[in-house]
Amino acid sequence: MSGHSKWATIKHKKGAADKARGKLFAKLIRQVEVAAREGGGDPETNPTLRTMFQKARDNSVPLDTIERAIKRGTGELEGVTYEQITYEGYAPNGVAVLIDVLTDNRNRTGSDVRSILKKQGGSIAEPGAVAWQFERKGVVILPRTAEEDDVMVATLDAGADDLVDEGDTWRLTCAPSDLPAVRAALEEAGIGVDSADVTMVPSTTVPLETAEAAKAVLRVIDALEDNDDVQDVYANFDIPDEILQAVEA
Repeated sequence: MSGHSKWATIKHKKGAADKARGKLFAKLIRQVEVAAREGGGDPETNPTLRTMFQKARDNSVPLDTIERAIKRGTGELEGVTYEQITYEGYAPNGVAVLIDVLTDNRNRTGSDVRSILKKQGGSIAEPGAVAWQFERKGVVILPRTAEEDDVMVATLDAGADDLVDEGDTWRLTCAPSDLPAVRAALEEAGIGVDSADVTMVPSTTVPLETAEAAKAVLRVIDALEDNDDVQDVYANFDIPDEILQAVEA
């Protein structure tokens, strides 16, 4: 998880190209729309929508664009009906992969995911073969400048359950439903947040000890994330810092 998290952070810091930014906007808008359809259009009573709303705002999606997505989800505006599907598979080196998609064409998306995995040296897995290795959690990434005691004092009553030192950041975890309250508690305490999202955390990780192994897995992740229907990709690889630096270079 830490290796995957660090890789995502590096890509974010490099800055996305216009095409990639437009693709991210489209995915976030789709997530907002589905959250509104499933739990209603009021973020105060729909924790999933509140999280997706904040995630979209964190990534500079315009407020009116988000509000239109909510109205499409609630039926106030006409929109496309998306189906949520999670595919399971393996990347090279035995790395387990979960792929969350929102699609209006199950056959097209399923074919695309299988093709991407096969071309990049991975494979699709049967339902249940991979999912048991992950647990859904709220995850907040904080700058390492925050004091450990300050973070825990601010968030324990809001539902925080673990704080992990990841070098130049802290990773704070909680139950998915507690994520909005944990984030609000941090902000109230004046503690900055780099990111806050509901994600899948692996119970064990596969270390990738060479640059070649790391590149092979990251090619799969990047190819999957480039697909318009793929919303999130979770994997249980861990890349040591020195290998990650070599790959980044």
